[in-house]
Amino acid sequence: MIKKTFLALGLMTILFPVAAFAEDPSGATLDMGLNSLWVMLAFILVLLMQGGFILLEAGSTRMKNAGHVAGKTIFTVGLAALIYWAFGYGIAFGGDSGLSQFIGWGDFFFDPQLAGDAAAGDSFPNGVFFLFQLAFAAISLSIAWGGFAERAKLSSYIVFTLFFVGLIYPIVAHWIWGGGWLAEDGAQDFAGSTVVHLTGALAAFAATVLLKPRIGKFNKDGSANEILGHNQVFTALSVLLLWVGWFGFNAGSTVAIGDGFFTYVAFTTMLAAGAGGVAALLISWAVTGKADITAMLNGTLAGLVAITASCAFVDPWAAVVIGLVAGMLVFYSVKMFEKLKVDDPIYALSVHGMAGIWGTLANGIFATQELADKVGVGTGGLIDTGSWKQLWVQFESVVVVGAFVLVASFLVLGVMKMIMGFRVTEEQEIIGLDLSEHGAYGYPEQLKKPGQTFEG
Repeated sequence: MIKKTFLALGLMTILFPVAAFAEDPSGATLDMGLNSLWVMLAFILVLLMQGGFILLEAGSTRMKNAGHVAGKTIFTVGLAALIYWAFGYGIAFGGDSGLSQFIGWGDFFFDPQLAGDAAAGDSFPNGVFFLFQLAFAAISLSIAWGGFAERAKLSSYIVFTLFFVGLIYPIVAHWIWGGGWLAEDGAQDFAGSTVVHLTGALAAFAATVLLKPRIGKFNKDGSANEILGHNQVFTALSVLLLWVGWFGFNAGSTVAIGDGFFTYVAFTTMLAAGAGGVAALLISWAVTGKADITAMLNGTLAGLVAITASCAFVDPWAAVVIGLVAGMLVFYSVKMFEKLKVDDPIYALSVHGMAGIWGTLANGIFATQELADKVGVGTGGLIDTGSWKQLWVQFESVVVVGAFVLVASFLVLGVMKMIMGFRVTEEQEIIGLDLSEHGAYGYPEQLKKPGQTFEG
């Protein structure tokens, strides 16, 4: 025990100025250091989820667009960092604007040195909190790109990033996480089933509708053709990377080590993910006679999305139920959108949208009063308390956030479509975005002429 204490103190000495310990050699300083390490680790895990999105989108689409998928993801994450630093963070978590129930205002061009040593009321620096929240904004943005896949101009990614990360996403984050009016109502969304996943999915829906389906997706009689992704191994690996990153996503949202509650959040997250994958595989097997791997992968992600809102609010058995329902829901949701002639190449609408809605509503059914009191948000759900109050609040948050994001996204993308156009030409789409947008192929060996070699 003594060795561990000295080791921790030594580590804190490296991370924080010695002067700080001279002024306050207390447990509070040690807690701040440990919490900072935990939130920084969570930020890194969530940021690495972008690798999962690269593999997910590339594996679920055609080879001719793979290089574009990878490159634009890295670029837009970098652009998102600049926009969130300049504007987004200030709108989501800025000071009192006089309209603080609806929008934050302050901390634009965020500087951790000017913002103070620690986030208000929390035992960790403002700088690490900014990074953690930035990673969430970037995830929501990458979800939105599902609606752009294989047919959008690179310039459209740039323009939409400005509005989504600078305004649309931060307003939703402020309403629920930044002390806005939904937070005052007691909306429970621990790590973002609504704020991150539903917001990104609805932006994807707006893009999908305005861009219209990919060439060859639907026939004149309305029947759908299956456009297979080029690498199912990439897709499976993406799910594993996202699954690992989700522990930073959910458990990291405790933003503290403290009493170890983050381990409970990780525990419920794991159960829901497993249940989602199992349910989707079994339902696909029962309905189609084949155990559909894509359905299983989508089910696993749907279980993760659904538990994101409730991971800190529900008992283990409820986490399993939430995951099971999400897995079944995503299987039928994919078929529903296809019948509606909505072309969703990476299933963002089903995995992040429908499962996000279910996960948010699930709090109102399964949340326990004990855990709600522990987290300090809202009340217990219908089963635990017999009250419909929390379910109504959850329903309210889904409807209001959904309406706002849809209107804002359709407005921004509609204006973009009129002014600049944001779908590539038919010829460019057939050639593929690698060549038409970037002049280079993601798999250059596929373009070799007979006898040609590529030397390093």
